[in-house]
Amino acid sequence: MPRAERRRISSGGPYEGRYGYSRAIVAGNACWVSGTTDAGPDGRSLHPGDAGAQARAVLEIIEASLREAGFSRHDVVRVRIFITDMGRSRGVLEALGSRFAGIGPAATIVEVKGLIEPSLLVEIEADAVRDS
Repeated sequence: MPRAERRRISSGGPYEGRYGYSRAIVAGNACWVSGTTDAGPDGRSLHPGDAGAQARAVLEIIEASLREAGFSRHDVVRVRIFITDMGRSRGVLEALGSRFAGIGPAATIVEVKGLIEPSLLVEIEADAVRDS
């Protein structure tokens, strides 16, 4: 069986080139979006202390990556949310609910000890599949 051609999507974020990964990978009718934060050019959060605002910004970045890859949020089948304090999850989950209302991807939220930079409170991954 031939291997599906892979296409890499870059957001130009501060960590991609440094650590050797892509914002998203497209293979066939699937797209995998890497863990995404709202890190600015200096690697720090653009919304320090506000997990909900970070989540909203992250979801916008994910959606832009999906568009560049030829997908939309309606193609998302799974999201994974990593949060440094579950006590801040309400704003994050509200952001997710407003972005994916009526779409309903499978979802997981996990509390983690920390992310790559202390000001980052939320990191989200997304997997998308479109009709062939």
